[in-house]
Amino acid sequence: DSGGDGRVAFATHDDIAEVIATVAADDGVPLAVQEVKPADGGHADVTVVLVHGYALDSRCWHFQRRDLPELTDPRVRLVLYDQRSHGRSGHSSRRNSTIDQLGRDLDAVLRATARRGPVVLVGHSMGGMAIMALAEQQPKLFRDRVRAVALVSTSAGQIGSSGLPRTWLSRRNPVTRGLGVLAGLQPDLVERVRHVGGQVSWNIVRSLSFGGRQVSRSLVDLMNDMINATTVEVVTDFLETLGEHDRRTALAALKHCEVLVISGDADRMTPFRHSEVIAEELPDAELVRVPEAGHMAMLERHELVTAQLAALVRRAMARSAGGEQEAIGKT
Repeated sequence: DSGGDGRVAFATHDDIAEVIATVAADDGVPLAVQEVKPADGGHADVTVVLVHGYALDSRCWHFQRRDLPELTDPRVRLVLYDQRSHGRSGHSSRRNSTIDQLGRDLDAVLRATARRGPVVLVGHSMGGMAIMALAEQQPKLFRDRVRAVALVSTSAGQIGSSGLPRTWLSRRNPVTRGLGVLAGLQPDLVERVRHVGGQVSWNIVRSLSFGGRQVSRSLVDLMNDMINATTVEVVTDFLETLGEHDRRTALAALKHCEVLVISGDADRMTPFRHSEVIAEELPDAELVRVPEAGHMAMLERHELVTAQLAALVRRAMARSAGGEQEAIGKT
């Protein structure tokens, strides 16, 4: 249950399923990867890769990790990983804390875990931006292997125009710069100050992450835990690349795929207008507005989001099968 007073038992990073692999990025940073096979033990028809967002980790896909492997038509194999400097993955240099690099990291994960068969990519927030970066870098991959893409609560650019204030997305901001410098010199002090906030910080997380409807405290606790596990240094390292992100032209590479664009209409971080802009660039995409949901729609309205992802996978596989039949008919 994700609403009302219902409590959800979430795993900590110490007791989630064991990481099955460590994939080396092209600069050597180790990326922690998990695999979840179809629940019925059958052969997987498609690999779905879940890519989390800024200051989070793979736990944000709790409900999708639980429910998507239950599908039988088609059977889904999940791959989840923690982005560099997040969760269990290794720490990145500031120089390589960029969305371009996240695109290359996603490519490394695909090459290591999904060498064959159809692939569906699902990205939330900065994870969606990583998918766009990969599309910019390797458009052929989206013709040959990637059958579908879901862009959840994300943006193709100009994120400072609405949502996160532009001034916070630059290291030239004196507060941001000061935090970054202090985090480098006195990281323990910064983290102690950061955690003093207690209920105040919890309330801020609640306000920024979720919409106006009643949300289970355990969802906010999970968000708070993921954010608190991300150091101030990492938070500041990625700010500039978020502010510079502009990949509207890269969206053209997705025209060969089934595309789902989905976002909460109460998202304060990347307001729904960002999803509308993406859909305008991809007129064949399915645009879904999640009522009263905030930035973490896949937690807050997980039934709706998971159902939309399942429908996307089915459409993609049906389209793929139709294309194969058409090709056979022409031979």
